[in-house]
Amino acid sequence: MKSWMVAVTLAIAASVSGSGVGAADTAQGKELVVLGDSFSANAWVLQAQTSECRHGDTSWPTQLSRLMGVAGTDDYLDMSCPGASLDTPPNYTASWEAKQAAQVSAFGPRTKVVALQFGINDRWGTQETTAWYALQQCVLNLIQGCGTDATTQGRLPDASTMTGAAYAARIRNVIDYVKYYAPNAHIVLVGYPELFSTGQPVCFGAFGLTQFVQPRGQAIPDLLDRLDTAQRDAARQLAIDFYDARTATTGHGLCTDQPWINDYQNPQHPTAIPFHPSEQGDAVLANGIYAQAGH
Repeated sequence: MKSWMVAVTLAIAASVSGSGVGAADTAQGKELVVLGDSFSANAWVLQAQTSECRHGDTSWPTQLSRLMGVAGTDDYLDMSCPGASLDTPPNYTASWEAKQAAQVSAFGPRTKVVALQFGINDRWGTQETTAWYALQQCVLNLIQGCGTDATTQGRLPDASTMTGAAYAARIRNVIDYVKYYAPNAHIVLVGYPELFSTGQPVCFGAFGLTQFVQPRGQAIPDLLDRLDTAQRDAARQLAIDFYDARTATTGHGLCTDQPWINDYQNPQHPTAIPFHPSEQGDAVLANGIYAQAGH
């Protein structure tokens, strides 16, 4: 290997692992590795600690591992953590998750699929808030709402800064690292499912009793559209696959006849995370990713 290639490889490894080339350089690798946030983990946590990176029994990574025949084996690693981001502190980041995966020899020539899902917990632009914070606070704020003024008021990320180039730059080191150490892996950037149906008012069910319409909520679908576009463009720039979760779940957002997204605090589903995929929604994603990359 030429000296400049060695230098680049070492730099990538150091940026991900923080300690140079580690166990990943000689490992055979696990067949399925997942890095992501709560939309991947889909389980309640009490606090963001390593021991609290729990994973739901019906999350799409769990269901995907069953489809690939690696559930419950050493050939499967789900490093996704609720609150995780591309690179926004103080939550766990894509690089941190990749480092933990490398330390247990997750990446290698045997690795078949590496799936990543990030972006909703990141800050964009100069605003301190995130898209997930906006979903929790801005959508539920029936007085102020989520109109175009929400960004200038600091209650919504600056959607204009959500570009493919910006997204790619924030995860490029992780992708380069995975490509090098898992050269045979199918790398898939997983998009987010449809939360609100296109052209419909921003709506959500609450407490299993009624549905609320956010009369000034258009900024939220616009924000999610920009994030979806940024992910697609980033995947092309990084030369990896993109799984179109939005299209796969079209027509099944909140307040539809057959929602695949959990309502807010539904007593019939006390363990369901609000505004996250239901079991059916995760099943659709798992089957779609499996068809695209899992075999």
